[in-house]
Amino acid sequence: MSNIALEKYWPNFIDGEFDHGRAGRSDVFDPSNGMKIAEHALADAKDVDRAVQAAQRVFKEGAIADLAPAERGRLVTSMGKYLNDHLEEIKRIISVEQGKLLYEADNEVKLAIRLFEYFGSMAESLEGRSVPVDNTRFDFTTYKPYGVSAQFIPGSFPVYLPARSIAVALVTGNCCVLKSSQMAPISLVWFARAAQSCGLPPGALNIICGRPEEAGAALATHPDINHLAFSGYAKSAAQVLPMAAANLIPSVVEVGGTNPTIAFEDADLDAFISAARFGSYWNAGQICSSMGRLIVHESIFDEVVERAVAISQSLQLRPGIECGEFGPYMGPLDGEENLEKVLDMVRQARRQGARCLTGGERSDGPGSFMQPTVFVDVDPRMPIAQEEIWGPVVSVLKFRDDAEAYRIANDVRHTGILCGIFTGSIGRLTRAAHAVRAGHIIANCSTVSDAEIPFGGGFGQSGYGRVKGREAMLGYVQSKNLMMPIGDMLPEMTQRTKAVMGR
Repeated sequence: MSNIALEKYWPNFIDGEFDHGRAGRSDVFDPSNGMKIAEHALADAKDVDRAVQAAQRVFKEGAIADLAPAERGRLVTSMGKYLNDHLEEIKRIISVEQGKLLYEADNEVKLAIRLFEYFGSMAESLEGRSVPVDNTRFDFTTYKPYGVSAQFIPGSFPVYLPARSIAVALVTGNCCVLKSSQMAPISLVWFARAAQSCGLPPGALNIICGRPEEAGAALATHPDINHLAFSGYAKSAAQVLPMAAANLIPSVVEVGGTNPTIAFEDADLDAFISAARFGSYWNAGQICSSMGRLIVHESIFDEVVERAVAISQSLQLRPGIECGEFGPYMGPLDGEENLEKVLDMVRQARRQGARCLTGGERSDGPGSFMQPTVFVDVDPRMPIAQEEIWGPVVSVLKFRDDAEAYRIANDVRHTGILCGIFTGSIGRLTRAAHAVRAGHIIANCSTVSDAEIPFGGGFGQSGYGRVKGREAMLGYVQSKNLMMPIGDMLPEMTQRTKAVMGR
């Protein structure tokens, strides 16, 4: 059982008030046992329109956009403080509705808090610039928010991922309509409560849960959204983005990838295996920066395989709510649909000749548990090495020389988020970092989630734009330019302009 007291019904949040929606309710399940734990309101197209219109009203009134940047920063920082005050409640809800281990959920909430702290502190950092033209004119640029940001968020990190887009949108003067996943929508209520607690204008933040074909389509195609932020599966992005493109809506997109991690012959294997353990099995492998492809030099291949198998076999499958302290544990996948998808990919890999050394099956008993899995004899062209798996499955591939390592790492369409490089040579490290196509290189360490880092897509089919760091703010604003004459020099400027134009 979940072992926590949980309300049985959870609403949406529209125009500063909790809302019951017009499309019925969706069941929410605990993936560790398959039991229904609550119901959540579902929004229809009319609910979506109300949310968008509320956000547009607030934006046009200037209740957020016209605030001094420092004041927006204080509001955003206050939301983070609210999350911090309720960390214990939030992390338990995450663990029960999404499945991750309780200490992983604790980490998720703390990372979300840090995002609000960071972007709150960066409110005044977006500065325009003076553009040199000539001695008759003064030209400068400023940054302005887009307006209403429509945000599509998956259920894999139901607090961290919304924090990423909400914080940066608000601090740059935008308003938000966020669509949550039906799989893990409950945790987002704390953003609504934070908005109310810190005095965010009603309508500046709206949070809805709804079916993709109804609420999702209505939001993506709404003529009054001005910006779109998407995190999730590449296939889902391919459905949502064309809808927004019909209205020429600018987007920030992060869809993960099939991330390579290269271990050269001089790699520190202790550091490599430790990074692989976290990168492959954190949140049961359901992470956009998952280290699902270990590309290993032939001289150390056998030892790496042996140690990877040992790590996988050492992990105990447990309900997340039972694991408040770090240990050799792994939680369930976030639902039966994803579990079946992962199992299908494992079966396909076996049929194609890949060899499964451990795992490869669902666990006995209730819940959406998948055994930690290690494959060898994987052809780099197999789907298991080409597609994002979204589960605890590792493929160990062998290479002979550096060029082959780079070729294996890059010869994947759905890559570009992250690459790990393990070597004792600075020269080789810099060559590899240059050769590999990825937006984020981690050298001799595990994946990181610091708010300051310009993490995101931009290489291959991993998306475009950045979702953290100062660069993320640039994805939520547009440049506005002003040119004006200097002093009384307008007549001279006009004559000069006529001369240039031949008039």
